[in-house]
Amino acid sequence: MAAKHLLPGPPPSLADFRLEAGGKGAELGSGSSQPTGGSRGPRMAKFLTQDQINEYKECFSLYDKRQRGKIKASDLMVAMRCLGASPTPGEVRRHLHTHGIDGNGELDFSTFLTIMHMQIKQEDPKKEILLAMLMADKEKKGYIMASDLRSKLTRLGEKLTHKEVDDLFREADIEPNGKVKYDEFIHKITLPTQDY
Repeated sequence: MAAKHLLPGPPPSLADFRLEAGGKGAELGSGSSQPTGGSRGPRMAKFLTQDQINEYKECFSLYDKRQRGKIKASDLMVAMRCLGASPTPGEVRRHLHTHGIDGNGELDFSTFLTIMHMQIKQEDPKKEILLAMLMADKEKKGYIMASDLRSKLTRLGEKLTHKEVDDLFREADIEPNGKVKYDEFIHKITLPTQDY
């Protein structure tokens, strides 16, 4: 039942991946600047940059050993992880099942793009952090105490060490006994790192 919330509506097709207005690169699809499938209801964001598509194609080609435009389903998780996604084996099985592919099957590049798009959308770090903070804020005040956040970060999920939490707090300008407002904290820790 949880999969319904993650995958609203039919999965997008290759024609659904186009660049955002003003993006660089060529548009995939029919060449029209109008969205396709207007009768499908509200559209979710289905955009990838040309650079992303090129990177995905290059990785896909590495696993397309016979140069037939298909990769084995068994190579999907490794290919996704090479591109920075972090799917669990269960998520990979769910993606394959959604597209009617069994563990011994193959998938084409269009299906691979769709799966990567859905996985990346699902892994939105801002959303994950916000959900974790909302669960800790029982009174819905819009903030949690730094000590409570430290406790959660060192005990739950992918546990951080106290030094890692200290470093995170220092980067986000959080006082050890202060309040942590969701929006400010999420903005500070999800800023892209500078590339020198």
